Amino acid sequence: VQLQASGGGLVQAGGSLRLSCAASGLSFSTVTVGWFRQAAGKQRELVAGISSGGNTNYADSVKGRFTISRDNAKNTVYLQMDSLKPEDAAVYYCAAFKLSSGTYRYWGQGTQVTVSS
Repeated sequence: VQLQASGGGLVQAGGSLRLSCAASGLSFSTVTVGWFRQAAGKQRELVAGISSGGNTNYADSVKGRFTISRDNAKNTVYLQMDSLKPEDAAVYYCAAFKLSSGTYRYWGQGTQVTVSS
């Protein structure tokens, strides 16, 4: 199983980025996928998740600004990030949930998001 996160970069506050998470080696359409982030010196947090059926959930800090979506035909999950704030800066990871273990079992390598004020 491989997850490949991409799309990070440097953006000014108020700007937008779209992250992509391309998956292989699993039945992508049947798994829940989450986007996490970890800022320097902070714990990793779940930013957004999307179930196999398309149900979504968001951290309060990003509600109304971030949108998670999936394209099962492309085995890809996206995170559209709008109205970015300096506090959104972090390394963003995507992960796939493994039902049998009850955990996010498979992780991508992370993509850096930097937001300048």
